[in-house]
Amino acid sequence: MIQITPAIAIAESEITLEFVRASGPGGQNVNKVATAVQLRFDARNSPSLPDGVRERLVRIAGKQVTEEGVLVIEARRFRTQERNRQDAIDRLVALILKATQEPKARRSTRPTAASKRRRLETKHRQSEKKRLRQPPAEE
Repeated sequence: MIQITPAIAIAESEITLEFVRASGPGGQNVNKVATAVQLRFDARNSPSLPDGVRERLVRIAGKQVTEEGVLVIEARRFRTQERNRQDAIDRLVALILKATQEPKARRSTRPTAASKRRRLETKHRQSEKKRLRQPPAEE
């Protein structure tokens, strides 16, 4: 079990880890050893997550989620499988923790009297500037 919050825990059976070869520089080691980790977590169908958290997780993860709702995290920062595996799990936990925080509802506010006054003064100055640029009116 991976404990995220006191109320939320994910069974390790819900996570699939696949080790693949990492791309980029690294010499012979990169070509021989599969150290990069691909973590897959079915976020849309996970029984461990409450509905609100599940929806926010899919929205927060963005392009990391497939059309089927599977969250894919690739970790290849380190040279060992174990550290990349731990990095992928840590990133999953961080994403879920971020999804547990409900966004604050926005309360609409009204403009202050001072801001209204400043806006009107600016408009008046601007119109005065334009008026002075016009040719004098003939009588």
